[in-house]
Amino acid sequence: MSDPREIYRSKLADADAAVAAIRPNDFVVLGMWAAEPLALTWALANRVRDGGLSPIRLYAMATTDALLDSILAPDLADAVHHLTTFIGTQDRRFAQVGLSQYLPAHLHQVPRLLTEVIGVDAALASVAPMDDEGFFSLGPANDFILTALRRAGRAIVEVNSFTPRVGGDSRIHVSDVAAVVECDNPYPPSAPAVPSAQDDAIADAIAGRVPEHATLQIGVGIVPDLVCDRLSGRRDLGIHTEMLSEGLVRLVRAGAVTGAHKTLHPGKHVFTLAPGTETIAEALASNPDYESYPSSYTNHPSTIAKNERMVSVNAILEIDLLGQANAEFLAGHQYSGSGGQLDFVRGAYDAPGGQSFLAFHATARDGSVSRIVPRLPEGSMVTTPRNDTHLVVTEFGVADLKGKTMGERAEALIALADPRFREELRRTAGDMGLF
Repeated sequence: MSDPREIYRSKLADADAAVAAIRPNDFVVLGMWAAEPLALTWALANRVRDGGLSPIRLYAMATTDALLDSILAPDLADAVHHLTTFIGTQDRRFAQVGLSQYLPAHLHQVPRLLTEVIGVDAALASVAPMDDEGFFSLGPANDFILTALRRAGRAIVEVNSFTPRVGGDSRIHVSDVAAVVECDNPYPPSAPAVPSAQDDAIADAIAGRVPEHATLQIGVGIVPDLVCDRLSGRRDLGIHTEMLSEGLVRLVRAGAVTGAHKTLHPGKHVFTLAPGTETIAEALASNPDYESYPSSYTNHPSTIAKNERMVSVNAILEIDLLGQANAEFLAGHQYSGSGGQLDFVRGAYDAPGGQSFLAFHATARDGSVSRIVPRLPEGSMVTTPRNDTHLVVTEFGVADLKGKTMGERAEALIALADPRFREELRRTAGDMGLF
């Protein structure tokens, strides 16, 4: 049977039948965000709830409300052992009480971690409709799931007609999947965020240092979007990013991004993951210049470093006077994850003419707490080590830590702190022997 349409019809099933071959103790990997397979996760949940699939090991990253209603519902916690390499807003409370187990890993390592270290029994993902050659596209979500689908003992896809096809290395053939389920789910519109004066100041500082013909890695959030807005008058910028944000999409539409001077994938807007929103889907569907690749490629520091004038912008929670940055640990708990931050910090700095920015507000809790501290608290996590930290940005300016002594670093970071905390930080730095 060589006709892809015939193969498709032979593998078409309802969600319950598609997951029937998954067995207790199997390690199951789910696609995230736009690749999250809603019908299949409900079918899995029903099997677990009925006692036919217990226990099960499940990998799901940055989970959504839909997952927390289905396979990660609290009443299934004893039967579903959830592993993740990133703690999202929705599942943060589960991680804090041990219902989600965190696996430390950089995003470029996650595909290998899942497929070679642990071993994937089944991979489930939502995909774009099959093309004439018999290929499904992962659309906005490639990251780890494409590799998991290709190497799983059983690959199951859920076809969503709202998912756009994307170029690059983002496809799996119908002959390589065990079952096909059809389930249409429209993407929601994006919700606008309201910036603060601190956000505007940080965005101004970063945008002013972006060189002509730079290649950008900019994440999702208020500050990254503001940086993009300030670059809308530029020409021939490029994109090589982990997260394709709506701010980057606006730059493409404004003509500021063409990729014409990129040294890797010229003319192409490269990413591994994008939010599943209506705006993103429309952009991807209408522009073949967007290309998606697994995170093992996009996020590998050696790949990133091939982009001349690479500019990386990431957020952190706090930094100490030694230059150690924490982006994932808060109030004694795993708050998010390292994601691809260090991947891009290292890759961008190693790129010819590259720059790596770490941005944050100088204070928290309505200005009562400094995010610049003498030393990271005991038990906290170092996401970006001091040897890797390059440009640090708050609303009070930019500090370049490269080539500075420990005392010079401390002085530069204290200048980025809220003025109310500078005297105490300087006194403590002296006690630490930094001056």
